[in-house]
Amino acid sequence: MIHTRPALLCLLFGHLASLVYAQGSAEDYERADRLRERIRGKVLNERLDVTWSAADQFVAFQQAMPNGEVQYWRIDCQTGERTVAFDAPRLAQRLNLKPEELNLASWELDPEGRHLTFVFEGQRRSCDLESYEIVAADDVDQRASNAVRTLQRIRPSGSNGPETSVKFVNRLDHTVLLFWIQANGRPAEYGSINAGESRDQHTFANHSWLVTHTNGEPLAAFQATAVMGEAVIDQNSPKPREFRRRRTDRSVEAQSPDGKYVAEIKDHNVVLRLLGNAEENATDHEVTLSDDGSAEDFYTNQIIWSPNSKYLVCVKTTKGQGRQIQMIESAPDDQLQPKLITIDYDKPGDAIPVPRPTLFDVTTGKRVQLDETSFANAWSINQIRWSEDGSHFTFLFNQRGHQVLRVIKVDAAAGAVQTLIDEASQTFVDYAHKVFYRHVGDNVIWMSERDGWNHLYRFDAKTGELRNQITQGNWVVRSVEEVDEQNQSIEFYASGVYADQDPYYLHYCRVNMDGTGFQILTDGDGTHEVEYSPEGKYLLDRYSRVDMAPVTELRTATHGRLIATLAKADATELKQELGRLPERFTAKARDGQTDIFGVIFRPSQFDSKQTYPVIEKIYAGPHGSHVPKAFSAYHGAQEMAELGFFVVQIDGMGTSDRSKAFHDVCWQNIGDAGFPDRRLWIQAAAEKYPQMDLQRIGIFGGSAGGQNALRALLAHGDFYHVAVADCGCHDNRTDKIWWNELWMGWPIENHYEEQSNVTQAHRLQGKLLLIVGEVDQNVDPASTMQVVDALIKADKDFDLLIMPGVGHGAAGTKYGTRRQRDFFVRHLLHREPRWIR
Repeated sequence: MIHTRPALLCLLFGHLASLVYAQGSAEDYERADRLRERIRGKVLNERLDVTWSAADQFVAFQQAMPNGEVQYWRIDCQTGERTVAFDAPRLAQRLNLKPEELNLASWELDPEGRHLTFVFEGQRRSCDLESYEIVAADDVDQRASNAVRTLQRIRPSGSNGPETSVKFVNRLDHTVLLFWIQANGRPAEYGSINAGESRDQHTFANHSWLVTHTNGEPLAAFQATAVMGEAVIDQNSPKPREFRRRRTDRSVEAQSPDGKYVAEIKDHNVVLRLLGNAEENATDHEVTLSDDGSAEDFYTNQIIWSPNSKYLVCVKTTKGQGRQIQMIESAPDDQLQPKLITIDYDKPGDAIPVPRPTLFDVTTGKRVQLDETSFANAWSINQIRWSEDGSHFTFLFNQRGHQVLRVIKVDAAAGAVQTLIDEASQTFVDYAHKVFYRHVGDNVIWMSERDGWNHLYRFDAKTGELRNQITQGNWVVRSVEEVDEQNQSIEFYASGVYADQDPYYLHYCRVNMDGTGFQILTDGDGTHEVEYSPEGKYLLDRYSRVDMAPVTELRTATHGRLIATLAKADATELKQELGRLPERFTAKARDGQTDIFGVIFRPSQFDSKQTYPVIEKIYAGPHGSHVPKAFSAYHGAQEMAELGFFVVQIDGMGTSDRSKAFHDVCWQNIGDAGFPDRRLWIQAAAEKYPQMDLQRIGIFGGSAGGQNALRALLAHGDFYHVAVADCGCHDNRTDKIWWNELWMGWPIENHYEEQSNVTQAHRLQGKLLLIVGEVDQNVDPASTMQVVDALIKADKDFDLLIMPGVGHGAAGTKYGTRRQRDFFVRHLLHREPRWIR
């Protein structure tokens, strides 16, 4: 008989109880499921919406206070002086409310600060701030000429304020077009207004509107307020600067600028039709410019006339392979029998349409021969642009394989072809995310990584000579927001500009086109987004970190000088609910020098005396960086952590937004996925936090992250133990063409096969759950099923979940999420999911 001392047994069972308590229990699942509900309203002033007065005199906003009351403020934009916008208790009394019950979701001061317009009980009200008399807003004269703000620059619409109306008055001698500027900055057309006419347009306060000429030239921009007003468009209307001009590949009208011709495509060829002879037979007035077009090599509707109507460019395209893929929707909602779905889906290596520009001399009716050597094998031809005098045109050429990006110049008379700007890389030119190309007078503004960092350059538009590098340093330009041709300056977001901050944090900057006068207009330790005041005199700067709630500041637009801090969001209650906010953590990369950045999430019931498995939420797509930087009360990773895990997110080498060398790690090497850096980072975190159990490590991701998650068990099965791979692009030869050829290159060579999860499936270690939606139109479901086939042939154990009728991101569905959680609880916590104590 074996005797065991009672004290030892108590100690043993007590230790085991501490290991299992609050990990994977029914209560943990409930905390995860209720996370959004639990955190709702736990952050005060997370997003501060403001209203601006006329001429940018003051900015007004409301601020929630810890005691439950709401304070209404007015800040003088010149001095930063803070005053109460109105007597809230007095207004509350007028509305038969207690002071703490007053919470105006939508309100606005008039330009003089004498009247308050607000919504109460679903109705718009107006309050005189001297007498505090309240009337229905529709009962007062609201057609004040200054009620609608004139914008100096086009800006996206803000959050919806009260319903209102703007009367657009066209006092010009020609028709204008009206556009609503959406929150994403894109214009949505709302029709036209003829010369001398007007239109009452329903809208909401804070919404932005743009008026343009029919040729697209911006004429005026306005922002609606809660008070209805007029927006007059006349010769004195200030033309707005564009907030962000977006590239467009649309051709102009096929009618010639002089109105004599219309160019059309008939039977794959270019035909000119003469206008103004309707009484005669139309066929007698057609001129065929080309006769070599066919179904296999055809002229397209992308026709661009020269300003002098002497020439036109038409893009001719050789037909591609045109691959289609089929999938079966086995249980459609609208019928009993399965449904076949067919979609167009080019894959790496496919024969694709090949465009090239063709030039015609309208005066002779003949084609001008061009030497196509410098733009052969095009992936794309776009941004075709004629010079003002019609002597030449330029276009942007992207060669297939994405190692050459050029600006080509063509002389119209002689057909001489010249390369103005030649961007080449031994790896890849990231045409999809790091391209900016703009003609400004006799300059071309160009984005390039040629010095190892993503920066802006200025070239001579006539000769292609490099005039100067506009930005430089060990940091990157992330996006160009405005090119000010009048002041010869550029505004942009950059990251890495402060050496002592996270290099991914966005800061707003300005620089002159000659490279002088570089200014960083923001400075707080966090990632920033700015909003201009209507007159363009001030910046509203909002910044935050994943571990710091947003701060809202008022700054001058000229130098970024801080005028006032409007408010700091308060996340005290959120911290109390979650135990702590996500933690930033940094460790060295595989080279021992480069910093790798990530975040750590813990369960809200975290006990420092226990150990917890570690799960990595991975997405290593080279098109961006993916670790959250800005503050958010909600994180999906926190839901997983609530079950009793450390959850981490990491940006390893091969992702974007750092140096070119950092990004190039992914070149023909997408299977690397930064895993050498991820392993070191997790190990460094465990050295600091011994509660992280590195004998129990899981990983999950979707799409490219699904590819990465499976790769972890194939190439790093000695480190990762459990993986859930959702809708993964497991073999880059079977996924969409643009994304994969950009990083893996063209033509298709052996590295594609070597990096394939299908090829490497026999190396599987650990526990694997594959999830796929049967009608995924982003990543071909066959990508997952080919992995399944390879695993079966290799006699490997794994789990598979195919979800009928579901598209991309099946693990994000309610059922998929539950199965993913259960898999980790079962194999990392070693218990049946939703176990009840």
